Amino acid sequence: MSIVTIRNVEFINNPARFSDVYRFRVTFECIAPLKEDLEWKLIYVSSPGDEDLDQELDDCLVGPVPTGVNSFEFEGSPPDPSKIPAEDVLGVAALILTGSYKEQEFVRVGYYQNTEYDNEEMKETPPQKIMFERLVREISAKPRVTRFQIKWDVAPPTLERASAGAATSAAVPSANDLADDMEVDKNAAS
Repeated sequence: MSIVTIRNVEFINNPARFSDVYRFRVTFECIAPLKEDLEWKLIYVSSPGDEDLDQELDDCLVGPVPTGVNSFEFEGSPPDPSKIPAEDVLGVAALILTGSYKEQEFVRVGYYQNTEYDNEEMKETPPQKIMFERLVREISAKPRVTRFQIKWDVAPPTLERASAGAATSAAVPSANDLADDMEVDKNAAS
């Protein structure tokens, strides 16, 4: 059982210019207080066949994390164009948000990002040299979520405590409520 479950990831600036920072809000639920911070990373994947070209755009630590629903805003740098092969700039790339606890990844949320020129003429007849200042990006609204089993250093609440707490607290949407909007890979490697 996971102690932390992502409830929502909202991109605040989508669509945006290719060179704009990524701004988004992550909402998650924690069912037991954590002793350490959570680490979140944003990774840009331009060439799926070559991990060496992946760019870690930013990372942040969030904590201390209390029990309940929590959220934070995250801002990540745009990818470095000089590290993207010219043939991989336009079209589809991947944007991955990872969550880790004590250096153990417990969730990976992947999005497709489409990059194209900002006008029809350039879309139909792209210039020979890529004009990054004219590129726009759009991140898909439907993520692919993969969860991993890790060793948490805290125990989940017992059934009696969870039942008592549920009777006195407001309803919180479960991950199942998001299933229609998110693809979930529940068979990820342990």
